[in-house]
Amino acid sequence: MSTEPAENVRLRPALEDLPVYVPGRPSADDGVPRFKISSNESSFPPVPAVREAVIDSLDAMYLYPDAAGLELRAALGEIHGVEPTQIALSNGSVSVTADLVRALVGEGDEVVFAWRSFEAYPLLVGGHGGTSVQVPLAASGEHDLEAMAAAITDRTRLVLLCTPNNPTGPSLSTEQVESFLVQVPDHVVVAIDEAYREFHDPATVLGTAGIFRRHGNVVLLRTFSKLQGLAGLRLGYAVAHPRLATALGQVAVPFAASSPAQAAALASLRPEVRAELDRRAEWVRSERSRVQRALGEQGWELPSSQGNFVYFPVGEDSPEFAAFCDARGLVLRAYGVEGVRATIAEQEANDLLIEIAGAWRRR
Repeated sequence: MSTEPAENVRLRPALEDLPVYVPGRPSADDGVPRFKISSNESSFPPVPAVREAVIDSLDAMYLYPDAAGLELRAALGEIHGVEPTQIALSNGSVSVTADLVRALVGEGDEVVFAWRSFEAYPLLVGGHGGTSVQVPLAASGEHDLEAMAAAITDRTRLVLLCTPNNPTGPSLSTEQVESFLVQVPDHVVVAIDEAYREFHDPATVLGTAGIFRRHGNVVLLRTFSKLQGLAGLRLGYAVAHPRLATALGQVAVPFAASSPAQAAALASLRPEVRAELDRRAEWVRSERSRVQRALGEQGWELPSSQGNFVYFPVGEDSPEFAAFCDARGLVLRAYGVEGVRATIAEQEANDLLIEIAGAWRRR
């Protein structure tokens, strides 16, 4: 029997207290049929045109992808009304966020964000030697922007605004963000993470295009993982002003956006595909409203979600509630002793969520 040699490598001290990202739990392999609604994945199959584009791209899989992503950046630049050079691509918006941290944050520099928010934020900040400044959410599950503004110091380099907020669901308005930006020094970058933007009510969705034009310290983060259903291919991007866009290119991992991912993203931008995705988004919004209404009738008081999920603020009961759902066919995402998130998925899963949530209330 071989033995492992002694490991005397010197790891960075910052890793000692760094948590590990916990993905949505998969279904247990115990013979019980379950819906996995723990990862905010799309419940729709790929749009046929997107699937075909991915298959066609595989003929060139022996070649490196276009590292510059010229065609995709040009298409996205046109959509956002910016130069293609202002689009930074990577394998998911989480990777673009990591690039932001690498470009802006040195040892001991601070990054301000709401908590609880996207699970990866403290990992990305701590992993690069930065200091996370976590500002508690309001009781409603919303960002406390006044407290976030007050948390900015001379060491702050970046502020992360997740809207709609994952995992709680509330969103920020244009007026709220504009009022917040007045309080932020113009050398501090404010990243608006809109991974769930497409699920927001279009009538009240954040006016990020105008915000971006008016503020040189704002960067927008988007993903193709949610509505477009490319979570397995990994493609996200930032819309940045020129100087920051150049910096993101300097720190980005080369070839991070694969050829199949770029092909799928380009196909997702075709008018006929966007029309189908709009129909899917409307269906999710309708289902979310139905689920929230039904849960409200049961007596639940949930944050008002604009994402493709709902959040149960059950506190200390979170592990028990998640286990209760799991035993009855639903895999949800529990966040310690704070709350539990459930994705709006296919109608059968949503009906089961309503049924199980009602059973929990009647215990």
